[in-house]
Amino acid sequence: MLSANLNYDELVTKTLGRNVIVVIVVLLVIMGLSFSTLKAPTTQKVSSTQNSTTTSEVSFQYIEIINGCGPYYDITPCVNMRSAPDVKAPIVERLRTGVVLKVENSTVQENNRAWYKIIFDKDIMYPERVTGDWYVAVDSSSVRSLENIGDEEVTKDTATTTKHIVVDLSQEILYAYDGDKLFMQEAISTGLDYTPTPIGTFEVFKKTPSRFMQGPIPDVSTQVYDLPGVPWNLYFTEGGSVIHGAYWHDHFGKPWSHGCVNLPPQKAKELYLWAPVGIKVTVKK
Repeated sequence: MLSANLNYDELVTKTLGRNVIVVIVVLLVIMGLSFSTLKAPTTQKVSSTQNSTTTSEVSFQYIEIINGCGPYYDITPCVNMRSAPDVKAPIVERLRTGVVLKVENSTVQENNRAWYKIIFDKDIMYPERVTGDWYVAVDSSSVRSLENIGDEEVTKDTATTTKHIVVDLSQEILYAYDGDKLFMQEAISTGLDYTPTPIGTFEVFKKTPSRFMQGPIPDVSTQVYDLPGVPWNLYFTEGGSVIHGAYWHDHFGKPWSHGCVNLPPQKAKELYLWAPVGIKVTVKK
């Protein structure tokens, strides 16, 4: 009888032990679910809108400011870039029409509103002037999302092309041809006297949809500036000469740059999407 009682007690103990373990596991699962639902920004994949430049290759997400303020922060309200995904967060930059910025593939959901998180994956000349995170609210009336394959560079496998670009410094006009057929004729701004655009024949060795330009530029200019999202860049000299969009001025038709070739942003986009890496660029007087 004593042996039977001991076996019964052992059975009860083991059963209770198992039940306690099950209860603990269930509680931990519930607590884990509860913690996971605490206040935190959620994400949602960015959907590209019209005028996407999607290809079959790996692509990246960008946003284009289509209805911001003018080159002198005028005409219409700017698109505000903030330090956090919150309409009350400090404004870190007022974005003008034509800006193109790289963003994370997923938007951040905060306070029932979606936000793009800006990313910079290139070396920045003065990183101490770019601190914290930057966010732009999703707004289809002011901001267009798009996909692009990102940076492209010339390789040994780059195909030849019949396309070429002519930059006429005497007229401040850019011409783009495919063979003898004119694709574009557009007023530009090239380098000022103390920062001239180099003369000669070059090729576009790199393309990128967006870059962060800062000054001063050593041995070139002492001017201090920060220009995020400079759009549609075609690099044609290792020294930094680039054909790109300029959203910060409207002096096209006369010299106004530090050596680059400035185009109105929309025309720069048209040229960028048309011109392959390896295209010849002739700069002449």
